[in-house]
Amino acid sequence: MTQLPLLSVLWLTPLAGACLVVAMPASRRPAAKYTAVGISLLVLALAALLLFHFDPTGPQYQFVESHCWIRSFGAGYVVGVDRVALVLIALTAVLMPLLLLAGWNDAERPRGYMSSMLAVESMMLISLMALDVLLFFVFFEAMLIPMFFLVGRYGGPGAARAALKFLLYSLFGGLIMLAALIGLHLAAGGTFDFRAIAATVSTVSTGAAGVNPAVPHVLFLGFMLAFAIKAPLWPLHTWLPGVAAEATPVVAVLMMAVVDKIGTFGMLRYCLQLFPTSAILFRPLVIALAVIAIVYGALVAIGQTDIMRVIAYTSISHFGLIVLGIFAMTGEGQSGATLYMVNHGLATAALFLLAGFLVSRKGSRVIADYGGIQQVAPVLAGTFLIAGLGTLALPGLAPFISEFLVLIGTFVRYPAAAVLAASALVLSAIYVLWLYQRLMTGPAKADDATLHDLRPRELAVVVPLLAMLVAVGVYPKPLLDVIDPATGHGVSELARGTKD
Repeated sequence: MTQLPLLSVLWLTPLAGACLVVAMPASRRPAAKYTAVGISLLVLALAALLLFHFDPTGPQYQFVESHCWIRSFGAGYVVGVDRVALVLIALTAVLMPLLLLAGWNDAERPRGYMSSMLAVESMMLISLMALDVLLFFVFFEAMLIPMFFLVGRYGGPGAARAALKFLLYSLFGGLIMLAALIGLHLAAGGTFDFRAIAATVSTVSTGAAGVNPAVPHVLFLGFMLAFAIKAPLWPLHTWLPGVAAEATPVVAVLMMAVVDKIGTFGMLRYCLQLFPTSAILFRPLVIALAVIAIVYGALVAIGQTDIMRVIAYTSISHFGLIVLGIFAMTGEGQSGATLYMVNHGLATAALFLLAGFLVSRKGSRVIADYGGIQQVAPVLAGTFLIAGLGTLALPGLAPFISEFLVLIGTFVRYPAAAVLAASALVLSAIYVLWLYQRLMTGPAKADDATLHDLRPRELAVVVPLLAMLVAVGVYPKPLLDVIDPATGHGVSELARGTKD
């Protein structure tokens, strides 16, 4: 295993698959679909191999590959995985085959659609693996290209505008991050190697070696802005509801459950580990924004009339909880935030895809157009209820333990913020149960009488997601055993970096 470049094989496989799919003749549409799903299953098998060979007692970063890339800049092709990246790689690999299967009929010309999905998976994987900050930035930005086409080309009437807004927001954040990246490169002595910079973090953070003490704060804000847009964190969230409403449900899930996680991952790895003093300085501000996002997202979700926008605003609230856990800077808070990245992906994928299946049957996203669905499609209604209960963090389902850990970890240092954030538990019950009541209960509308229940393909997508929600909710220990040592190490390193 030490001689096999497993990480390179892992991220290059979906990229090669994307090239293969797009090169297939236009007449072979079914073959393009089957090929894409087959490639995603191969990536899942490689991710399982990575999990199996990851040594729990080994070094922090494993399967490291290091090669010179741009010698004059001090940039290299350096990849490796730690425990946090490992669980997010697993989430990405698990969701992609299900998303491709769910989007089986989303595009008349599936080659571009399927190849773009695989390209996003590839860029997401290497972004999680990158241990060179420049390498991370390149793929962090390159991910925008296939996502822009997935949103703008295959979505609804307003998709082009939503895609453009997403692109402009992201490019602005990326431009600021590029400036901060150049500043970090100069302050760190001409290297982009994340491990080397993190090992000498006191030089950058305290202004030693001739570095102006204000520089780390500016660099932190540059990275934080880009990640806050990607996450998204209030008030930089305004691009997300449009994408959720206008993109296909599968693309919206890809955005919220997979791609946006790179924002919170970036906060956890880069903002905290490279700029610990700055992170502590700005911690009250970030926590305040996170609490606002939690309450704001939940309140606005209650007032929505569009099914997809309801779920989009719930995600804004949930991302607020993740950011709150990260910047609480306690072991429990960061473990809960990391676990929430996984659990949010599962719960949001299940709820959004089920909403998409429902909308595809009637062609309307307006909540008032529905009613009594449980009478004509009881399996759809029942699975929607389970996914909704997962979203509101019902005990026994995966998101509960995540929210519990985040709130406990936050209460230790910021009890007022924890209490305000806990109000989202009540608000989430309102928007989820009220949504279910309006869609599924009461007398069936006349034009809903012929709606059919979930098909076998749709069940093949939904059942694994719900099964994982229950499994992680009942027995989260395997995931927490992976996550806890990483977050504990991160908190101790954060404390060390601020004392040096």
